[in-house]
Amino acid sequence: MREIHVDQIISAVERLCIDANVKLPEDVKAALNRALEKETSPLGKEILSDIIKNYQIAEEKDLAICQDTGFAVFFVKLGQDVRIVGGNFSDAINEGVRRGYKNGYLRKSIVDDPLIYRKNTGDNTPAIIHLEMVPGDKIHITFAPKGGGSENMSALRMLKPADGVEGVKKFVLETVRQAGPNPCPPIVVGVGIGGTIEVATLIAKKALLRPIGEHHPMPEIAKLEKELLEEVNKLGIGPQGFGGKTTALAVNIETFPAHIASLPVAINIQCHVARHMEIEI
Repeated sequence: MREIHVDQIISAVERLCIDANVKLPEDVKAALNRALEKETSPLGKEILSDIIKNYQIAEEKDLAICQDTGFAVFFVKLGQDVRIVGGNFSDAINEGVRRGYKNGYLRKSIVDDPLIYRKNTGDNTPAIIHLEMVPGDKIHITFAPKGGGSENMSALRMLKPADGVEGVKKFVLETVRQAGPNPCPPIVVGVGIGGTIEVATLIAKKALLRPIGEHHPMPEIAKLEKELLEEVNKLGIGPQGFGGKTTALAVNIETFPAHIASLPVAINIQCHVARHMEIEI
């Protein structure tokens, strides 16, 4: 049994909160640069150039890439041979968020009551923690800050199994079309198919973490990802909604076994600031 003190977790999370909001992943940078080369709309090219300059300046100046520094969402793989000492694991995550958003001068966007008072918590807590127990004696933490503009464009539909592939395609294209410029395209589209209502939405968000350019291991699903990306980019929404051929950088699909009577499909859209970062303790 390996002991990990909560102070290590707090420090790691603080650093993740700052770094993920300042530095875009390399796969996202590469995808934006490829999009700039392929874009045919003059205005679309200009906007993509500005997006690239923005992430370069953010990294050089150690500033947030976007003013919306997001809800703090964590995907944690906790080794079953780890013993947390010195405090509570969830409290450690939240303290790391508290320090990261304060010391990184990141916007605090969370309200305590979602409906009546909507008072800002002042430190971007509480975090959302998705915890998975795995073999081993390490903790793997992935941080994915999620902005409100793109999260608001999420959608869920309980399709019938008979709707099949064409039903999924229709739902994805309808959702992206209705989202239009709101999620700040070019976007990454995460699609979760299967499971139950909550599993579909969770795997749709996890799909956003897959590196751009990597496809689902099942050939039929990989083919569907490529077809959907092509169809989404034919919508003509373009960078920031001003028209062009670059509406999305990727469509990533994750699947989970489903009930014989069900075909749940969830869509989680990410803006062009597709932030996520990970660390292992």
